[in-house]
Amino acid sequence: MSSTALVRMKRTAIAALCTATGLGLSACGPLGTTVAGAGERTDSGPYAELSGSEVLNKAVKATKAATSLRLGVTMTTADGPVQAHMAVDTKGDCAGTISFGAAATTELIKTGDTVYLRFDEAMLRKEGEGRSKEETDAVLKTMLGKWIKDDAESGDAKDLVEFCDLDTYLGGFDADSNSARKGGESAVNGTPTLVLTESYRDEKYTVHVAAKGTPYLLKLQVAGGTQPMSMTFAEFNKSVAAKKPAAKDIADIG
Repeated sequence: MSSTALVRMKRTAIAALCTATGLGLSACGPLGTTVAGAGERTDSGPYAELSGSEVLNKAVKATKAATSLRLGVTMTTADGPVQAHMAVDTKGDCAGTISFGAAATTELIKTGDTVYLRFDEAMLRKEGEGRSKEETDAVLKTMLGKWIKDDAESGDAKDLVEFCDLDTYLGGFDADSNSARKGGESAVNGTPTLVLTESYRDEKYTVHVAAKGTPYLLKLQVAGGTQPMSMTFAEFNKSVAAKKPAAKDIADIG
């Protein structure tokens, strides 16, 4: 049985976060499949003429058609919390941050084939575990507060730009049969939404679909299970501010 859009959406986000942060299998175990269903129809409220599954399919198609968006992901793993906040577009440009734990944050800009990375002190120390104090001090002196320029296809940078290809990221979210059900009305950042729910094993998926204008996916929450998470989608079709840092802010690492 094939998995539904919500399960694939979670799987894709987890895979990207795990690759970008180097988390192990204990934090990023595999996801299975779920049984699809027809959902139900209601006669009032947003999208009254559609069933819950039809609304979800409509929202997936609309979100996939966006040329850019801002994605936020917060995930709880066996190794601690992981967060990503990225503005991405279909050209592959992006700008944002990926954080591991309370600190350890990496800022990321990708424009064309070039990536710029800036690490906070916690991340530099984390990456430098095993080095001598002298080596660590030298790294901090050279790199703290500075951007590192790299090729997007290089080893480390290639892992970190998993969130930068919107087409690849949204490509797996095929609209299909699912068991989403309508769960009332709410709002996300002031935008009215229709709430959809779907269950998978011991997980509950809650989705907010914009009830006015284009029916974009605005929020996905996964409760229960071993990998609870929250995803938000915003700023559709807006320019991504992925600009090369000033030369004085780029580290000279020889």
